[in-house]
Amino acid sequence: MSTLRKINIDGKEIEVDQALTLIQACEQAGIEIPRFCYHERLSIAGNCRMCLVEIVGGPPKPAASCAMQVRDLRPGPEGAPPMVKTNSPMVKKAREGVMEFLLINHPLDCPICDQGGECDLQDQAMAYGVDFSRFREPKRAATDLDLGPLVETHMTRCISCTRCVRFTTEVAGITQMGQTGRGEDSEITSYLGQTLDSELQGNIIDLCPVGALTSKPYAFTARPWELSKTETVDVMDALGSNIRVDTKGREVMRLLPRNHDGINEEWLSDKSRFVWDGLRRQRLDRPYIRVDGKLKPSTWAEALGAAAAAMTGKKLAGVVGDLAPVEAAFALKTLIEGLGGTVECRTDGAKLPAGNRAGYVGTATIEDIDSARQIYLIGTNPRVEAPVLNARIRKAWLRGADVALVGEAADLTYDINHLGTGPRDLAHLLDSAAEGDEPALVIVGQGALCRDDGAAVLAQAMALAGKTGAGLLILHTAAGRVGAMDVGAVTEGGITAALDGADVVYNLGADEGDIPAGPFVIYQGSHGDRGAHRADIILPGAAWTEEQGLFVNTEGRPQLALRAGFAPGEAKENWAILRALSAELGATLPFDSLAALRRALVKAVPHLGLIDIIPVNDGPALPLGDTADAPFVAAVGDHFLTNPIARASALMGELSANARARRQTRMAAE
Repeated sequence: MSTLRKINIDGKEIEVDQALTLIQACEQAGIEIPRFCYHERLSIAGNCRMCLVEIVGGPPKPAASCAMQVRDLRPGPEGAPPMVKTNSPMVKKAREGVMEFLLINHPLDCPICDQGGECDLQDQAMAYGVDFSRFREPKRAATDLDLGPLVETHMTRCISCTRCVRFTTEVAGITQMGQTGRGEDSEITSYLGQTLDSELQGNIIDLCPVGALTSKPYAFTARPWELSKTETVDVMDALGSNIRVDTKGREVMRLLPRNHDGINEEWLSDKSRFVWDGLRRQRLDRPYIRVDGKLKPSTWAEALGAAAAAMTGKKLAGVVGDLAPVEAAFALKTLIEGLGGTVECRTDGAKLPAGNRAGYVGTATIEDIDSARQIYLIGTNPRVEAPVLNARIRKAWLRGADVALVGEAADLTYDINHLGTGPRDLAHLLDSAAEGDEPALVIVGQGALCRDDGAAVLAQAMALAGKTGAGLLILHTAAGRVGAMDVGAVTEGGITAALDGADVVYNLGADEGDIPAGPFVIYQGSHGDRGAHRADIILPGAAWTEEQGLFVNTEGRPQLALRAGFAPGEAKENWAILRALSAELGATLPFDSLAALRRALVKAVPHLGLIDIIPVNDGPALPLGDTADAPFVAAVGDHFLTNPIARASALMGELSANARARRQTRMAAE
């Protein structure tokens, strides 16, 4: 039986799925329907009444197009397709009436509202409203909420669309927001005045169609028409969420999500959204050379000359950091290996198999989570490692998926079947698992792989995926890790073998581990973090928003990060620093531009030229080996302080302190 049905919208006959709502059918017909409460990724509330349309032959009143399905329409005379009108006099009058009601209690403080210029109510009042009001009584006022340091509230502006309530409940998985009261006493509030405990709460700022919920850190710093907008990708986790960077002059003013159904849909984690103040602090803006135990400012010529002199004739090791773009990792590998050295990117000791893409990326995609009916989480806490991915798992759970966890128990915002904490429990799961008829997915975190027996644990996970017919997804925590693995920035024996006996270590932005005492260290990076403190020479590089770069996300999808601004002071693009250093060393790299570098890169690793395309990942299953009894330990200790940009952010420090205080606070019953 066909699920399609013909309907007539404003004289245009189209065929649509019967399960669609009228507002979706109108969008397919290219007709815009105004709305405030409706959102395609949230449940239907039907309470703003702005999306009213006329059903010809139906009841003599307009119908809410968001709450009526195509299958509910009655056919016209003699079986003709049902007719819908979106611009009739009835509809126009109804929309004007709704807008008049919405503005009855609205404060109309557009000139001082932080949402001005990108406010749905403002836009739709101009397009569908009237230029008068019949209301003369005093306006109602509401008490502002304290939702924490991220979301600023002006509840007098609230139109009770309930988008924030539905998002926090359905997507973020917290129950602290709701609506109380009836009639003019109804208001959106939080339970017992609590602040929001979620890594995704900033999304309600985007969802709010008025100025009731705005960004507290960004408030009153810029107007939307003053900002230059650059589409790029996020590097705060390995998900590769699509974002937009808004800059004013040289300063990044805010980070916003972009829609990408295959990765982040249209959500963004709070760390990715609010970390922009970390791009301004603790920056390295000039070269430094250590003289008599102290770092002294120098010129580029002096620093590059000193670095070349230190590297000449020495045993070299290169270390690729977590935020390094693929081009910089490729340039470092080419330079260091050309001088007889070794390069390593697995700075956390993860036992990722070199050359086996199915082993270090997996065989599944992020989008496979949506259709999975059984999800196995091994050594991972996706709520802190990739909050947007965790929301996707929650969505699958709401649709009936069963989620099992082998690792540390945690509140993941959905029910889990906790099967144990370590490799022994994983082995038991492997023995008892059977091939299923429904789609399944195995997600392996770095907490399971950053161990001495990580290779054996990965082999068990791959065997589990093979036995159950499940897809395998390796959940990385470093945005630059997969790209560096792709270009072969690995050493047999890992980071320990790479650093063993090295006279000079070239540190490309690696701040998460300690380089042992002894070797001479050249640090190239953007922030004065742990790596810079250990360095003998510092070469200031650009952050990810200040240069064009390629990043490969946790599912193996190459994506381009575009430059939104320029690096501060004398800092340079990372690949250009390595190219200049190679000339000083007399081992000039074979490219003079980023385009030439990318041509060489794609020639060496062809799939890196397929932007936004996930290649089929091949590789043999790993042989099973012996494992230890120690339980898996989470790879991320503090979600808000995982990289130098986040640690430089004052807001991330505040969020980290709040999270610690929340964990330590006990309820009275305890």
